Amino acid sequence: MILESLIGVALLGALVTFVAPDRIAGKLAFAISLVPAALSLWMFTAFDGSGNALLDGDLAFESRMEWIALGDYSISWFVGLDGISMPLVALTTVLCSLAILSSWTPIAERQSQFYGLILFIEANLIGVFAALDFFVWFVFWEAVLIPMYLLIGIWGGPRRKYAAIKFFVYTNVASLVMFGAFIALVFSLGDGVTSFALPEITDAMLAGGPEAFAGLEGATLSSVVFVAMFLGFAVKVPVVPFHTWLPDAHVEAPTPASVLLAGVLLKMGTYALLRFNFTMFPEDVISTFAIPIAAIAVISVIYGALLALAQTDLKRIVAYSSVSSMGYVILGLIAYTQFGIGGATFQMVSHGLISGLMFMSVGVVYNATHTRMVTDMSGLADRMPIAVGILIAGAFGYMGLPLMSGFYGEFAIFYGAFGSEFLDYAPLFTAIAMFGIVIVAGYLLFAMQRTLFGPYRLETDYEVGPAPLHDVAPMFVLLGLIIALGVAPELIFEMITDAVDPLLGGGA
Repeated sequence: MILESLIGVALLGALVTFVAPDRIAGKLAFAISLVPAALSLWMFTAFDGSGNALLDGDLAFESRMEWIALGDYSISWFVGLDGISMPLVALTTVLCSLAILSSWTPIAERQSQFYGLILFIEANLIGVFAALDFFVWFVFWEAVLIPMYLLIGIWGGPRRKYAAIKFFVYTNVASLVMFGAFIALVFSLGDGVTSFALPEITDAMLAGGPEAFAGLEGATLSSVVFVAMFLGFAVKVPVVPFHTWLPDAHVEAPTPASVLLAGVLLKMGTYALLRFNFTMFPEDVISTFAIPIAAIAVISVIYGALLALAQTDLKRIVAYSSVSSMGYVILGLIAYTQFGIGGATFQMVSHGLISGLMFMSVGVVYNATHTRMVTDMSGLADRMPIAVGILIAGAFGYMGLPLMSGFYGEFAIFYGAFGSEFLDYAPLFTAIAMFGIVIVAGYLLFAMQRTLFGPYRLETDYEVGPAPLHDVAPMFVLLGLIIALGVAPELIFEMITDAVDPLLGGGA
């Protein structure tokens, strides 16, 4: 029942924080968030699962109970973790605690509601990564949208309402497309399934797939559903051309919400692609769309990096960087090799840590200068040496500096993609994607040179000094984790590949 405890503590904490006085809400929320963080880290050290959760794997912390009968199908409370979901649950709990701590400076109004929504997001994110019944998973999936919409719409910048509505419309429409396609798929499996348990549906798909349904042959239906679900999840990732909601959401969102949006919410899309599209469907269906998906991945890498190069707002630079980084994850998934999919999953965790650090760093700079524009400031390194030092380290992590997690994630993806026999023209796609690193280095180095070095200049009247301890402490923690995974990637990579191998028939 430990997963239920994780979710329950976060939900109960959200309710308690909602009614707490503003003056103690931040410290109370942080204290509560440490409980699921500590529990998840203990779970990580005690993890004894093996195999893949959807392919008859030996789940860790499994719990299942019949819940609702829906006609010929049953809905169950079914949760459990494998080597793919365990690192993401740990990432979620740690990043939520650090996001709350980083909120103490910028959030000054309606604090109890703000921190309550953060804890509510945490509970639902854990549910997304742990749920193994489709309906339970979908409830958690949709429930994440509501608090993020409110965080952007209430505590965001001048165009917060536009950004919040755009975020909600894009992601909700995508969810409806995905939901309708998946339900049609389940109905087409006939007597092959009697519940919405994801392992049972996966077994039925790999054992023969759907029958004719709604005037479509089984093979055609599989392809249609695959495309519909890919599009539904691609919006959440996001990939080009479905990325336009992300920069607006990031720019208008308060910094802690941006940390969670980039650090965890984007991983919902790539995690779902791995669980549904790349696990449930036979290889012949996946291979049909391999080249278009690889093209989308490479375009996202290059186009996202070029857009970042053209920005002058630090938040927009980091936001477009996320589009580029998620392109690498998609390339790793479609490579369909152990290092490709394993590296993509590793990169999900790595990018969650690095993007969280970058948004926290930008937030600290904004707290001190009240501007995010590259053209408005320079010479901050002398005034904020510790915060600036961590920002530089995070930027080098984004560039793939060896001994940092970004290097190993990208290396594994490139290694797995370059040698892929599943993807035609794999070396070409990989070579083009690798060029994205050059562009990343260009825009990050240019932005740092303009804002951090040279003579001190600021276009506002605010006095700039060292950042407070509660602002830099979570940045130190994230930097430590980034270095730890870069020096010892086997901390999570072996766990990940143990869950990836059954997906590939045990091959590397």
